[in-house]
Amino acid sequence: MLSKRQQLIKRTFDLSIALVGLLVLLIPLFFLILIARIDTGFSGVFSQERVGKEGQIFKMYKIRTLKGTKNHTIEELVLDQTKYGGWLRKTKLDELPQLFNVLKGDMSLVGPRPDIPGYADTLEGEGRIVLKVKPGITGPATIKYKEETKLLLTKENPQAYNDEIIWPDKVKINKAYVKNWTFFNDLKYIFKSIV
Repeated sequence: MLSKRQQLIKRTFDLSIALVGLLVLLIPLFFLILIARIDTGFSGVFSQERVGKEGQIFKMYKIRTLKGTKNHTIEELVLDQTKYGGWLRKTKLDELPQLFNVLKGDMSLVGPRPDIPGYADTLEGEGRIVLKVKPGITGPATIKYKEETKLLLTKENPQAYNDEIIWPDKVKINKAYVKNWTFFNDLKYIFKSIV
């Protein structure tokens, strides 16, 4: 568990980087969103309910990468993804609006990736330590499963594989992250994500 001092260090770093990042990237971000608007025919930014610290629900922002609105399965996500959207996802530029989530205090730069309701909010016992920190734009589990969509598409039952194999592994990785948090590790995960 992070001490109050560690939480303060983490929050100060998050705010500094998010503020500088948004100031530097505001114009490029505007154009990325504008192109997404033209490409998908919908608003260039969309929000989705995710589970945050202490199980609180918040709206996470992303650049839209899909032309459809009924994306419930991994197969539907891939079918509705545009070429531009695929590039945004591959480069992770679709995640840039989450810097606003960091400024708002919903998210951190590094932490467990926020899931849709039905996963982190159902954790019990020791697993709930994952909810003691703000979810992150990146983190150790995010880096390990950076090709998660490709992996799931190779499975006969992607949903079952996610729920039975990937999700428990992510919980294990995220528990270790929270228990062994250091500022240096956060810097390492940011560097790995960028590189």
